[in-house]
Amino acid sequence: MKVYFADPYSPWQRGTNENTNGLIRQYFPKGTDFATISDYQIKKVQNLLNTRPRKALGWKTPIEAMNELLR
Repeated sequence: MKVYFADPYSPWQRGTNENTNGLIRQYFPKGTDFATISDYQIKKVQNLLNTRPRKALGWKTPIEAMNELLR
């Protein structure tokens, strides 16, 4: 499998990653001390993001897209 790495300080080369970071920041603002965040809170946000449809996935959720790959 080929692996590609984005150049340092080039967020436009990591579109999906940067989009996901932005979605996470809606729940945990920059500078959040994760030592104060419970596992439950993290799992809750994880579930919200994994059940949110994404344009990059043809409006499927990440869970739906992964399930298709595993079939």
